[in-house]
Amino acid sequence: ITHRLREIAFLNAGVKIDLKDEREENKEISYKYNGGISEFVSYLNKNKDLLFSKPICFKGKKDDIEVEAALQYNDGYIENILSFANNINTEEGGTHLAGFKASITRVINDYARNNLLSNGRKSPLKEEESNLSGNDVREGLTAVISVKLLNPQFEGQTKTKLGNSEVRSVVSYIVGEGLNNFLNENPSVSKRILAKSISALNAREAARKARNLIRQKNGILGLGTLPGKLADCSEKDPLFREIFLVEGDSAGGSAKQGRDRRFQAILPLRGKILNVEKARLHKILENNEIRSMVTALGINIGEDLDIEKLRYYKVIIMTDADV
Repeated sequence: ITHRLREIAFLNAGVKIDLKDEREENKEISYKYNGGISEFVSYLNKNKDLLFSKPICFKGKKDDIEVEAALQYNDGYIENILSFANNINTEEGGTHLAGFKASITRVINDYARNNLLSNGRKSPLKEEESNLSGNDVREGLTAVISVKLLNPQFEGQTKTKLGNSEVRSVVSYIVGEGLNNFLNENPSVSKRILAKSISALNAREAARKARNLIRQKNGILGLGTLPGKLADCSEKDPLFREIFLVEGDSAGGSAKQGRDRRFQAILPLRGKILNVEKARLHKILENNEIRSMVTALGINIGEDLDIEKLRYYKVIIMTDADV
């Protein structure tokens, strides 16, 4: 309840919502945010390192459709975009979210082709080359998009996807115009956004090259050959097979002695595993321990993932107490 009431207060700037829990004495909570969805974005981005201090906000109305959006970048790699229609959380997105994403991608690409980076060199994007992708420009993006309209049409099994086709173009126009003006009027912030997007593009290209190199050397991520340090089991049905991921060869040796060879496999891993939440894809693909895990499981990753090829239906992570 508190989560939903806080959400409504964010979406309606200046509205105060009081919650009183009569099961306990003196337990009252009030929500009021004069900054509206701008404060919402700041709330979502708390405890994160930001590219710029204040969220960028857009607001407009066209064809009886009210549009309000706010966005801000952090130095992470994950996008977090919340969308709402008439204060309803559209968890499955819809036309308003599609219009928002399209406008962000279009405007940043246009800016990238026509402006300088923060270090003074020309943007590497050329007309004949591929654009920044939507994923590139949304890396590290936190945003809230809210629309209000008559007769909203909700789709999907849970009715949390906005289906009004006319909303997409309205959102795209209002957000696109607002973002374009902001980028041109705030070059220092714009260059940071652009540099981050191009960094994401370079990382994507590096990941593609790393993936292709691995495929050329070993087939798809080397899945044709199991890791040499894997002590496999004799059971053939993956439903009854389990694999233990253990730290180091010493722990692996003890685990191998104590296992049931019929259905228990052991994979020793060396050292501290890479934190994939904070790593680019090409760094993940280059990590030998992660590649060993992927190869042992047999399912591959990304676009090549095939869950039907999973070799073990139970994965047990057996780590030291200090992990």
